[in-house]
Amino acid sequence: MVEWRRRIVLKLLVFIVFAALSVALFKEYGRRQIAREAVHKASLYARSLIEASLDPLVTISPDGKITDVNLATERATGVSRELLIGSDFFTYFTEPENARAGYQKAFAEGQVTDYPLAIRHVSGRVTDVLYNAAVYRNAEGAVDGVFAAARDITERKAISEKLLAVNSELEQFAYVASHDLRQPLRMVTSYLGIIEKNVGPQLNDDLKKYLGFVVEGAKRMDRLIVALLDYSRTGKYGESILVPLGEAIADALQNLAVAIRESGAKVSVTEKMPVVFGDKTDLMRVFQNLISNAIIYRSPDRPCQIEIGWSRQTDDYLVWVKDNGIGIEPEQHARVFLIFQRLVPKNGPDGSGIGLAVCKKIVEQQGGKIWIESEVGKGSAFFLTFPVPPTSPEAGH
Repeated sequence: MVEWRRRIVLKLLVFIVFAALSVALFKEYGRRQIAREAVHKASLYARSLIEASLDPLVTISPDGKITDVNLATERATGVSRELLIGSDFFTYFTEPENARAGYQKAFAEGQVTDYPLAIRHVSGRVTDVLYNAAVYRNAEGAVDGVFAAARDITERKAISEKLLAVNSELEQFAYVASHDLRQPLRMVTSYLGIIEKNVGPQLNDDLKKYLGFVVEGAKRMDRLIVALLDYSRTGKYGESILVPLGEAIADALQNLAVAIRESGAKVSVTEKMPVVFGDKTDLMRVFQNLISNAIIYRSPDRPCQIEIGWSRQTDDYLVWVKDNGIGIEPEQHARVFLIFQRLVPKNGPDGSGIGLAVCKKIVEQQGGKIWIESEVGKGSAFFLTFPVPPTSPEAGH
């Protein structure tokens, strides 16, 4: 009887253990099934994202072999996915060695940005692209390969070429304006001078005044034409190099030495100014225009004082030119950098209205910004930013 009960208990224990193992195995199978479904779903989702891109996308192994592509890559190359996978990435470009250097740079540095290449289609068609690539890693953190995306810039390049053609036409127009238009204008001014000299004594006061208006108008038109030519040529012929701003400011002060002396202006410049990228002549013109404006539009009630300084921001140098002149109304601040905008009374100091537009064009061509803070009767402060050059010393003389 006892033996029989032992057998029953043993069978029950075996059954319980078997049942527990079955439940555990079923749960593990369920978890794995769920995990497989999640991985499959994520894979389908990732593939859908990749295929939805209009840009060619590829993954590249450390030895330069293509491991995956999207449909856009097939269209760009004219080669099927089956043939692309396993082939050398660099063979589908007009400059294979340049393409090889690009993905090697991505592996070495972790990423590349806007790397220019040209994809060659099997038909011979060429597509200009900019590649952006970054490495991707496995669960252990080791680099598995590079993910690269190409942005088709064919249309952008065509627009750029059209803009170059338009700019060339505008430059030709500026030449015509400076030469062909100034010639007859000089003749008008010359003959007006002869008339004023020979007939002037016979004219009454009103006619003399009107003749003076015509002569001054002709001279002003000539100055505007020269200013327009100057604006159109700004930034066209200079080469961006590392320039100590202190040297550009010193040149500007030398050019304005007579105006500074005659006006009694006091100009203070921080002893060490930063070194920035730009054309030295263009940068000199920026400070010459700002200092000259501070002198021209100085207050009649106090000596003219001009302060030039700077501070370091995160990625930029902030430079300022402050004065204690007549100032500008806040509602006019947005207009001061527009070409031919003169914001002083008609009987105020003369100017072409182009100096600040030139400053804006030069600063923005170097990736910076310029703005004004001003209060009527108290003065103006012009602020300029210049990107900090990667290899530039913190400041120079």
